[in-house]
Amino acid sequence: MREKDYGYYQDLLEEDLNINIKKIFFAIWNRKFLIAKIFIAVFVFFVLMTFILAKKYTVDADLYINKSNSSNMAEINPYFISEVGTGGGMAALMSGGGNLMNELEIMQSPLVIDKVIQENDLRFKKLFGIIPTVKTGKPLTTEKFLKKGISFENKKGTNVVTISYKSKDKELAYGVVNSIINNYIALHQELNSEKSKSDKTVLEAEYKQAKADLDKKMNSLSGMPSQAMAGSGGISAMSAFSQSARKAMSSIQGQYVSGIKSEISLREDAEKVAELAKKLEWAKLVDNMSESSNVVVLKEPRHLQDYEQVSPKLFTNIILGIVFGAIASLFAVIFAENTDKKLTYSMLGENIIYNGENDFTDLKVQILAKKDKKIACVMFEELSSFLALQLKNFKNLDFIKADISSEFVEKVKNSEEVIIFASINKTNSKFYKQIKQMLNEMNKEINLEVLI
Repeated sequence: MREKDYGYYQDLLEEDLNINIKKIFFAIWNRKFLIAKIFIAVFVFFVLMTFILAKKYTVDADLYINKSNSSNMAEINPYFISEVGTGGGMAALMSGGGNLMNELEIMQSPLVIDKVIQENDLRFKKLFGIIPTVKTGKPLTTEKFLKKGISFENKKGTNVVTISYKSKDKELAYGVVNSIINNYIALHQELNSEKSKSDKTVLEAEYKQAKADLDKKMNSLSGMPSQAMAGSGGISAMSAFSQSARKAMSSIQGQYVSGIKSEISLREDAEKVAELAKKLEWAKLVDNMSESSNVVVLKEPRHLQDYEQVSPKLFTNIILGIVFGAIASLFAVIFAENTDKKLTYSMLGENIIYNGENDFTDLKVQILAKKDKKIACVMFEELSSFLALQLKNFKNLDFIKADISSEFVEKVKNSEEVIIFASINKTNSKFYKQIKQMLNEMNKEINLEVLI
């Protein structure tokens, strides 16, 4: 039983769906000229915008940023602390880096951007291009500049940063990107130089202190050298028989131990001095390299040609014209269907015969199926001679002219069901809705709507 019910409702749903799609198709087809006009107007508008709107240009550049502390090669700076990656140190370096948040912050800092603003004479403009404000003519702030056309992007998983600037003035776009690169590299060199000089200063101080301590220790060296014990064998043998020999041997051993301790301490200080001397040499080498930059410009900014605009693009505007033309046409159809003074397809119900003459067989089937019921045929328009002749053969049909009157109400009351005959783009839509409302309030089911 459940399967039967399910099949019945499924068929009913499919039937309703087909009817709705058919009605939508006829509604669209009926408005084909309106659709064509709206679509062409919108499409032409977007195409013309390609030639009317101001062209915008984007200049970009790619920078590779080496994350080693103060040199371009980690192996020549053995005591460096890498800032690559999130983990830091050698682990982050081995992981490939790709986290340049610090460098992006430096690029967008006032130390770089303020110089870019000055070099390119970037100033606040009039509001909407016509209304002057208190800021008009004054240099842009860093915060305002960063909200206007500039983009900094770290390519995922790499140490490459892409800088791009979009502007109506292609020369300005080139100048801005070029200025950012130059000022960032200059700041980078300055930071590297300060860092390497600081490292060298610290190491020099440590080296001088360690060297002074070593010299002092050498001057105050005490105890017996370890080689002196080699000749003390006789005294050691005599110490078994002589009290004085035992005392002498004890003194020699004390001096020997003291000498060994002094030698160990001296050796440790000497190794410390040697290590500091090596690091100081590396620091001097890095200091000499600090004038170079860890930034490599992989893609230089370039002067663009007039045809290299990023917007507006003819192909893009054609696509936009098609899309928005279709959307505008759809809204125009919906608006026209709901506001038309004449009958439209959207005003019809679900059970429709779209052409009374061509689909007369369908109409005949519907009438014959209910031949025992009295059916009121509400006429909004005159029937064609063919339909009038054919329908006269059905005795259960009562033809009533649509009217807002008591006579109309009385005639319809005597009928069990109602069939409406009307014409698209001819029957008055308001009048049609009023009659349907009257029938609904009279609890008269509209069995069929026939278009003539």
